[in-house]
Amino acid sequence: MRIVAIIEPCEEGGFHAWVPALPGCHSEGKTEQQALRHIQEAIELYLEADENEFPGPPAKKVEVAV
Repeated sequence: MRIVAIIEPCEEGGFHAWVPALPGCHSEGKTEQQALRHIQEAIELYLEADENEFPGPPAKKVEVAV
């Protein structure tokens, strides 16, 4: 499974990572690589969570032509 994650620098130092398709799925790291490892772990935990708490599959990112 491939999920889009956003990693951005924090003003106070380090990096913040979050997943648009998984509300509340955030993590941080001192380096970009550490933030990536942490968000990967956060995604795994999020997807393993009780389905009653997070019903249904995660949202999909699609492109739509208009």
